[in-house]
Parts: sequence; C-alpha cells; structure tokens
Amino acid sequence: MRFAWNVADNMSDYLMPTYARLPVTFVRGQGAWLEDEQGGRYLDALSGIAVCGLGHAHPRVAAAVGAQAETLVHTSNLYRIPIQETLGQRLCELSGMQRVFFANSGAEANEAALKLARLHGHRRGIATPRVVVMEQAFHGRTLMTLSATGNAKAQAGFEPLVEGFVRAPYNDLDAVAALAGTHDDIVAVMVEPVQGEGGIRIPDPGYLAGLRELCDKHGWLLICDEIQSGMARTGRWLASDHDAARPDVVTLAKALGNGVPIGACMARGEAAEVLGPGSHGSTFGGNPLACAAAGAVLDIIVGDQLATRAATLGEYMQQQLRAALGEHPRVTNIRGRGLMLAVELDRPCPDLVKLALAEGLLINVTAERVIRLLPPLIITDHEADQIVARLVATIGAWQSRNAEE
Repeated sequence: MRFAWNVADNMSDYLMPTYARLPVTFVRGQGAWLEDEQGGRYLDALSGIAVCGLGHAHPRVAAAVGAQAETLVHTSNLYRIPIQETLGQRLCELSGMQRVFFANSGAEANEAALKLARLHGHRRGIATPRVVVMEQAFHGRTLMTLSATGNAKAQAGFEPLVEGFVRAPYNDLDAVAALAGTHDDIVAVMVEPVQGEGGIRIPDPGYLAGLRELCDKHGWLLICDEIQSGMARTGRWLASDHDAARPDVVTLAKALGNGVPIGACMARGEAAEVLGPGSHGSTFGGNPLACAAAGAVLDIIVGDQLATRAATLGEYMQQQLRAALGEHPRVTNIRGRGLMLAVELDRPCPDLVKLALAEGLLINVTAERVIRLLPPLIITDHEADQIVARLVATIGAWQSRNAEE
C-alpha cells in the first residue's frame, strides 16, 4: 500500500522549528490507526512515542476526560484534590511505592527525582551530591535532565551543563561498583530498566538486581526512569519488575495519561520523606483533568490485563520479525521486551521513517540504526501482523533505494 502526501512546507512561521516534522497532518485517530487530511489511514506502531498505550480516542478515557472537564479542570495544589489523592494511592499500590509527586511530563518527573536525590544527599552532610547515570541514557530536555542524559549531540550548545553526575557504561555492574572506590559523594544511581532512546537496549538478567545490591551496600538511592518502559509496556507493570529490583524512586509519564500530559515521581522508605512543603511544586501537576485521564488508563490496563497481553503479543511479534527478517543481510539484531521492540540494521537508516510513511506505517529510528516499535497495547493479532508485513516492505524499499545509490 502506497501513500502520497503534500510535500509543501506548511509549518507555521510562528512555530519555533524545533522539530523536522514529517509531511503529514493527522486529523483523527481510532485505536491503532490515524487518519490524515486526505483520508489516508496509517497504522501507528509508535503510539506517539509510547504515549498512547491504549491507542487513539479510547472511549473510556475520552468519557472520563469529558466528564471531568464539565466538572472541574484546575484548582491548584494549594488545596486538596481528592481525585489526585486516589490516583496517588493506586499508583503507589501498583508500583510498590509510598508517596507520589505529580508533574506534567517525564522530564519534570525526572527533575523531581534528581532534586530529591540532591536534597537527600545534602541532609546526609554531602556538600556536592552526585548521581550515577548511564551512557546513552535519555532522561529529558530540561537543563538538569539533559545533563543526566548520555547524548552529546542533544547536549551540544547548551553548556555549561549542570554538574553532579558521574557516568558509567550501561549494563556494566563492575563499572558502577568501581565508582564507589573513587567517589565518596555519590547519593543515587539513575537508570532506565530498558533504554528507549538509546536503542531499546535490554540489560542482562541480574543487572538491575545488582544495582539494587550496590545501592543497599553503599547507602545510595536507586532511581528507575520508567517513563518509556513502565505502564505495562514490557509485559510487567514496571520493567524493573522483570529483575525483582525494587527501586527507591520511580518515575512515570508518557502512557500514564494516554496523551493527556501527566508525570509522576514516586518514592518509598527514606526517599519518600525527603520532599516537603516549599521544597518542590507544580502549578498544573496532578490537576483534576489529568488525574481523571490517568485513572481511566489504570482501570483499562489493570482490568483488561494489558500487561499480560503485551508480554504475549511482544513475544509473538519478535517471532514474526525473526521469521521475516532474521536472515536479512542488513539486519543485525531483533530484540524486545513486551511491546518495546527493535530491529537493528548495519548502518544508519533515517530515511526509513519516510519510506514507512509511504507504506502507511508509523515508526521511528533511534540511535541512528535502530527501528523502534512501540505499538499500542490494544492492537489485535491482525494489526500486529500488518505492522510486521509493512515493516518488511519498508526495509525492502530501503534496501533497493540504497543499492541504487
């Protein structure tokens, strides 16, 4: 199936050009499908970058948002917000945490986690508390989270970066252990249980549990950034659950509101007592509208057992991808955990995204050569098969195009 679109640059002159936008405009969505201005339908294998885990225009989320919008949208956190308190309780129970701070995005949730770690360190008498972060990590684009991110290209031009970070290779316990002998001011380790922007990098079994042991041994906090990997995407509620590694701090966002902006920084134990009145805040964080959306999302994920569905369907899609692409001369690796999937090629392939668009498929490429698939948790088996078939066609078109060049 081939799609055509208007290639004219219609981006408004009033928008800062922070995105190299694709030449398509979507006007409506339903489930795993999006429709453009000309009526072309596209199968969404990206979910708005892991945001629309329940697909587009989910009727129960839409009903919850509509009802709340007709009742009360915002009061500010100067007052009690019952729907926020209920959501906080449910998230803590699902995640094994005790308290939650609500923000508006993943970057804000991670910012809160890093501020919590620093304040925790200062209260222990550490003048310059440091946080261990990983190479190729991505934690956000605020100045602090950008500094924690392991991507020099994203950081370029924004120096001086925020100090207080020590970097280690991902999936290398020995490297983290060695830091304990050279730094006496470490207060926390921050890690993605699966690196998303870094190329769907899945650590070895025992890596997260090993980090937990190191943190316990040295009195560090373990912070798990589950912005992309949480909310049942990997087949468990949290990706850290695969390794039985219970963190001290967990951050969520993206799929939490299914497109309505909301983030959460959760903590347990000593970490849950660090932030107090005046130490942090958010004007919009945890407003009734966002909490209504998130509450409906939790109802659906838990009630429909979508974590189990993600695990089963993710394994099925890996099998189908390996059967179709495992012997392809340009494919070097196919991997995944739940519905967090990757097809890695042997060379940079940014042009694949437009070629996939022409096949009516939405994907993206990260880490230069990794095709990232993050389909909605609600896709059918037939839609999963279509994603594989369209991706195979896209890679075929890419291979032919590169052979000609």
